[in-house]
Formats: sequence, C-alpha cells, structure tokens
Amino acid sequence: MKLLILGGTEFVGRAVAEAATARGWQVTVFHRGRHAAPEGVTALQGDRGGAPAGLAALEEGEWDAVVDTWSGAPSAVRDAARLLAGRAGRYAYISSCSVYAFPPTGRLTERSPVVAAPLDAPDAPDADTYATDKRGGELAALDAFGDRALLVRAGLILGPYENIGRLTWWLSRIARGGPVLAPGPRDLPLQYIDARDLAEWTLDAVRDGLDGPYNLVSELGHATMGELLESCAAATGADAALRWTPPEDVLAAGIAPWTELPVWLPPGEVRDALYGSDVSKVLAAGLRCRPVSETVADTWAWLRRIGGEAPLRPDRPAIGLPAEKEAAALR
Repeated sequence: MKLLILGGTEFVGRAVAEAATARGWQVTVFHRGRHAAPEGVTALQGDRGGAPAGLAALEEGEWDAVVDTWSGAPSAVRDAARLLAGRAGRYAYISSCSVYAFPPTGRLTERSPVVAAPLDAPDAPDADTYATDKRGGELAALDAFGDRALLVRAGLILGPYENIGRLTWWLSRIARGGPVLAPGPRDLPLQYIDARDLAEWTLDAVRDGLDGPYNLVSELGHATMGELLESCAAATGADAALRWTPPEDVLAAGIAPWTELPVWLPPGEVRDALYGSDVSKVLAAGLRCRPVSETVADTWAWLRRIGGEAPLRPDRPAIGLPAEKEAAALR
C-alpha cells in the first residue's frame, strides 16, 4: 500500500505513520516541518493554513489511501481532498464523536443526529467550533471522495506522543507522589482509544475498503477510573496515595471536570454523551483494544525518554489541577 498522511509527525498521525511503516507500506507524510518526521517515510512540506502555494507539494503523486488528521477549519480538508480525489484510492478522515448533536437522544450510534456544519468555515481555528469543524471536515471528505471516504469518529484518545496533556498530566502528578486527589467513584467506567489501536484499525479499514462513519473507541468499561490511576501508580513506581473522593465533593471544591482533572467526568448528561458511544459496528469490523496498563506503561516510558515533559499543542487550553487547589481540596 502507498499511504499519504496529512500530518504524520505528532500523536495520532505519528502513530499511523509508525504502524504503516511497520507493515512495510510506502508512507509519505505531508507536514509543516515543525517536528521531525518518523523514520522510514518520505517527507513533503507545505502549509494547509491558507497560503496559495501551501499544497504545491501534493500536486503530483498517487496513493492507495490518504489519512487526514486535521482538526481546524474544514476548508483545509476540502482543498486537500479535492486536489487528491483523482489520484488517491480512499480518504480516511480522523473525525470525532464530538460531531454528534448535544444533548443526545439516546446512546450514540453512527446514525445519531450530528451538528450542522458548512463546508466553508473561517480559517482561524477556534476551540468553540471543534464539533462543527470536525463535521465540516467529514462533509468535505464525502464531497470529494463519496463512498471512498472513511469517517473515523474517535473518542478520547490516549497513548504515547500525546500532545493534549491528559494521561501525561496524571502520570506526572502521580510520579510526584504524596496524597493524590482521585475523583470517584473508583469504578467509574471509561471509554477511550489508544492512538496505536486507532492507527491499526484505520489501516486495516482503508486496506479492506471500508467507508462511512465508525465510532472508534473502546467498549464502555474497557477500563475504569480506578484502573487508570492505579496503572499510573504502578508504572511510575511512585509513593503516591490515591484519595478517592466522591464526585459531589470534587465539584463542591470548585474543581472543573475534564480540564483540571483530565479524563474524569462526574455522572450526568455530559459524561453519558462522551462515554456513551455504541461501538458494535467497529467491533464487528475488527477493532482490538490493548489493556489500559499497557497504554499507561508505554506512555510513561515515552515520557521518560523525552525528559519527562510532554510537548503540548499551543492551540489547546492548559490542563491539570493546580497544586494549591488540590491541597486545599484534600484538606
């Protein structure tokens, strides 16, 4: 297979590139040059941010499949997909379960209502438009590739190379040791995907000619909040004491779910929406998810290799609970 990755140097794109080269595929990555390309790939440079010559490096060449990880304005997906439609076999767009309308009317399936989004959106990324940007990207892929487009609707993504700061924050916090505010309940079920499992499934899907939307995330309860944090303690070997705290007490302390305590959401409508995807379709299509202990251990090993501090995307808000706020809550 000849594969083109639009991105390919960070987190999900890098996981896809490494998985494809491990299979012996011929991999080309198109990126801005801000990060080193993975070993074994052909690197093309350009800028999808609106510059007239930004896609010039893609004006020649043919590929069996394209994987696009873009998360900004969908006009970038539109322009790339239209340019490649006659020279690429399939187009896999890494989308998000955020495209579903909120609040959901039931458990989220691939047929659930989605947000309305235009193909042409402002070129300046805005965190408040993430859902419509992703839906617009889906529409752009479908417009250019039709039934050759695969929409990978990922949920929470964890694993090595993470540049958002969720699992990496928990690992760094627990590695410091001492009492740790652990948001309960301990058996709260999670639903997420390791970036490497996402990569392997996506490559299988483009190889096998799958199309349309797939909710790409583990089964609900593949891991619990307790298993996640206890895996962090085991991986780091830290002298940390997890202080399990009822969700109502966490909220009463003025602590923000998801941002100040990454991954965690208290029981309620938002949690049910984020951790409520029906994954029967993707499981039937071969998704396999590794244990949470492996995801955590490998992420910690990567963090140690790069010096302990994860590179974070500058366009995303800061994540994590300030030490003084945690101490006050524990008191």
